[in-house]
Amino acid sequence: MTLKTPYLMFLGDAADQLAAKTAAGVVHWRPDACIGQLRLDGCNADLGLTDMTLEEAADAGAKTVIVGVANRGGIISAAWTEVLVAAIEAGFDIASGLHNRLGDVPEIAAAAEKHGATLTDARHPTRSFDVASGVKRPGKRLLPVGTDCSVGKMYTALAMEREMRARGMKASFRATGQTGIFIAGDGVSVDAVVADFISGATEWLTPANDEDHWDLVEGQGSLFHASYAGVSLGLLHGAQPDALVLCHEPTRTHMRGLPGYPIPDLKACIEANERAAHLTNPAAVCIGVAINTKDLPAGEVEGYLKGVEDELGLPAVDPVATGVGALVDNLPA
Repeated sequence: MTLKTPYLMFLGDAADQLAAKTAAGVVHWRPDACIGQLRLDGCNADLGLTDMTLEEAADAGAKTVIVGVANRGGIISAAWTEVLVAAIEAGFDIASGLHNRLGDVPEIAAAAEKHGATLTDARHPTRSFDVASGVKRPGKRLLPVGTDCSVGKMYTALAMEREMRARGMKASFRATGQTGIFIAGDGVSVDAVVADFISGATEWLTPANDEDHWDLVEGQGSLFHASYAGVSLGLLHGAQPDALVLCHEPTRTHMRGLPGYPIPDLKACIEANERAAHLTNPAAVCIGVAINTKDLPAGEVEGYLKGVEDELGLPAVDPVATGVGALVDNLPA
């Protein structure tokens, strides 16, 4: 997948900042490629980029509009359709990570054909996959797992890749979701793979490699989230991780979108993920905890991380605020 840059990030009418996590991830890891943002009335997300109209973005040199909203159900609304058609008419390509394919919206498909625009659906694989074999393969793999969805699994994997490469280690980020694919330029969005083939797709994404090479596999969902546990389990089996990192957001009281489901205990979450991973790699072990502390009061962050370390006997870091050096230090040989 090759997208023309710079990008104009389309936030639509995102209900909150977390709904725009796709756009936020691209802006964080590829700031040089993001020229501005386009928000509709009622949008409650802000990337800190310059607000632009389509005309202003075109004049500034933007080439691709990225639909940067990960809304529940992944639907392209009528209001969005009108803007995306106008973008195509203004000369932009469109890229989206939603479940709803761009080409399945008649107005968007017609406009793209008329104006020669490229439509990219990052969430939809362009090839088929085999079912998983479960056969152990050379190379090392790490998988971030979560107490909930949207807690920093992708950020953790990307931060560890950057730290490991800075140390001269062999490391590759393996994208499994639309945001990661936009950042890395390739990958497989596993939540769009037929359930029987999720583990097989993950095996394909993380093939045999040098014994000292680490694949940092982008995690998805949570074993404790009723909506997304299936994808989490498929990744655990297909990645055959040697190492797990538990990711957590400490201010939540329940699973995102599921008020009736409380956030699980950290220790219980680690134990459940290790048990699941042991099916295809009996040596899988959690090597640390990545905490998203951005909503904690500044004066509480250090104490919270220290408390997690004392409770679990594992290093606890915030990948953005404190770095991931302690996690890399604790990787198995």
